[in-house]
Amino acid sequence: MSEDQMLQLLAGSVAIVVVTGVLTESLSRTISSLARRSGAKQSTIRGIRYFTRITWLLISAIGVLYYTGLSSVFTTLTVSGIAGVAVSLALQSTLSNMISGILLLQDKAIRLDDDVFFGGVRGRVVRIALRNTWIRTQEGNLVLVSNSSLASGPLVNFTATARLKDFG
Repeated sequence: MSEDQMLQLLAGSVAIVVVTGVLTESLSRTISSLARRSGAKQSTIRGIRYFTRITWLLISAIGVLYYTGLSSVFTTLTVSGIAGVAVSLALQSTLSNMISGILLLQDKAIRLDDDVFFGGVRGRVVRIALRNTWIRTQEGNLVLVSNSSLASGPLVNFTATARLKDFG
């Protein structure tokens, strides 16, 4: 392999790492911003950033292996497909709760200190995490509700009227 070909492979590999890094960092900032606006704790935001960085490393590694020819198309697709199925099956409920939490935050359906009623429990939202939401009842008890349960409803939010006045 000539020096020009080596430089071309190196430049292409660096470009793959940079482009995937920019895209995943943009996604990470968007999701973190939504979480921050909803009042999520710093540990939740760190979790979001950690997850997107792992995703970036995996996508970059697969892209570089394919681009450099160290991996064939078939091998790349097979390995990434098997890994994707394994991860999705292992994390199915966790990913469902995370996506539901992000959608709840994006839709502004729930925020910290909202007075809510869900599943026979009325209380104030004290924490919104990646997988669940904590509600403190009027008696002072903490109720943890999975975000996917909240998203599938019915959820009554007594304090969101002003924020959601455009919806009727």
